Amino acid sequence: MRYIFISGGVVSSLGKGLTAACIGALLEAWGLRVLLKKFDPYLNVDPGTMSPFQHGEVYVLPDGSETDLDLGHYERFTDAKLDCSCSVSSGKIYEAIIRAERRGDYLGETVQVIPHVTDEIKKHMASDEDSGDVTIVELGGTVGDIEGMPYLEAIRQFILERGHGNVLHGHVALLPFLRVADEIKTKPAQQSVALLRGMGIQPHMLFCRTEKPIGEDIRKKLCLFCNVPPEGVIQELDVQSIYEVPAMLHREGVDSFIVNHFSIGSGRRCDLSLWEEISAMAQRRDRHVSIAIVGKYVDLKDAYKSVYEALEHSAIANGCHLHIGRIDADSILDGNLDDIFSGFGGILIPGGFGCRGIEGKLAAIAHSRKKRIPFFGICLGMQLAAIDFARNVIGLAGANSTEFDPHTPHPVVSMMDDQRDIATCGGTMRLGAYGCSAFEGTKLHRAYGAKSFRERHRHRYEFNGAYGGQFEKSGMILSAVCDGGLVEALEIADHPWFVAVQYHPEFQSKPLRPHPLFRDFIGAAAEIGKNNAAPDS
Repeated sequence: MRYIFISGGVVSSLGKGLTAACIGALLEAWGLRVLLKKFDPYLNVDPGTMSPFQHGEVYVLPDGSETDLDLGHYERFTDAKLDCSCSVSSGKIYEAIIRAERRGDYLGETVQVIPHVTDEIKKHMASDEDSGDVTIVELGGTVGDIEGMPYLEAIRQFILERGHGNVLHGHVALLPFLRVADEIKTKPAQQSVALLRGMGIQPHMLFCRTEKPIGEDIRKKLCLFCNVPPEGVIQELDVQSIYEVPAMLHREGVDSFIVNHFSIGSGRRCDLSLWEEISAMAQRRDRHVSIAIVGKYVDLKDAYKSVYEALEHSAIANGCHLHIGRIDADSILDGNLDDIFSGFGGILIPGGFGCRGIEGKLAAIAHSRKKRIPFFGICLGMQLAAIDFARNVIGLAGANSTEFDPHTPHPVVSMMDDQRDIATCGGTMRLGAYGCSAFEGTKLHRAYGAKSFRERHRHRYEFNGAYGGQFEKSGMILSAVCDGGLVEALEIADHPWFVAVQYHPEFQSKPLRPHPLFRDFIGAAAEIGKNNAAPDS
């Protein structure tokens, strides 16, 4: 196993996760088996209880692990099989150490950052030695953060123990462009690398995030002051679509540098045909589609990251330029719904928790139902679709979820009895991949082209099957169930496209394999709104 470490400096949100994912895509194009891991320095055990405003979406793996959104990049760009071992936080590290100390595993030793914390970190870095050819490890945060110091020390030790020929370190840094001076500045990147070298780590590659192309003079300066070889200075420009990044890094020679460093390129060649295909498809788009996303966290794009990417995958597959309108659920009740949704071909309600914004989302669902606008509800979106239908079509006054009204006379959405007494937050949720079955003749069955499928879940409350008969008599189809019999999907028969699912299909969408439900939703929305595209907002 060879190891690639990716760190970042100067500022956060430079794209370390995307860089790691694209390196993985390039190495797979060389025929190598890749594993990717994310190490985060925060003390939460995992991101499951963190606010989307602070940390973006929580990405769920098949085994039910709640992880950082960068693991979504890893899965979209590669075929790596990820599990709970691929997402590690300081909380997880310290929890393991404290449990071991309480059991007496350290035999009376004084437990310290070095060697106990660094050893635990290294153990997690190397926990899947037989799972592939190259492991790519992304370190969250920025170099210089105090909470990241143990990880950098662990990396320093790891390089020493494994040998420099088996480890490569890539550092992502910002090259800001000062418009007043009309000049790209290298000093922030130099200072960032100096911090890294002060920790005993000399990077092999420097990924330069820049909005302007860098000239030979800047490359030479970075080589000189960062002690990086010329071929290791990588220009990482801003691009129109993130799916252009693998080809861009290939042109910069990233994959050749890596396979030469590890001496694993012999007898192999790089096949980028998949990424060339997605690029060609993106350029052939000749239609427009506009989707309104109604949610609580629309001000932060990362909060619904996988939803946005799944929509983009399906827009490309349908030959459409995608326009997304991000509509705050709290603002809907103050406006005219016809005006708010004018020009949109489809309405999507993503997942979420809590009472805020619920009435606005219900109004949006009712509008799409009455105006026959294609609708897609995900997780909470399905639960709210059930509540709207129960109240306004079946006529069950006060129908609600017990999450929002524990005393509702018609709990069409409720928590299962065996979950009520579980104290921990994660324990009350259905997490991870579950087998599902679609009923023949439904939109769901036509989309999947199969009766059985597996989808990932992250929710506490379920559709109350006791009301299933009333729903079906009134025109709402219960179109899928999980292996345990719980309702997984609802759809309205007499509607162009009204589908709501309890699971999160966005987690299984890829650029060249868009999820079938997103694909059909975009297709229906493009047909409805083909002459009425809304501006991007």
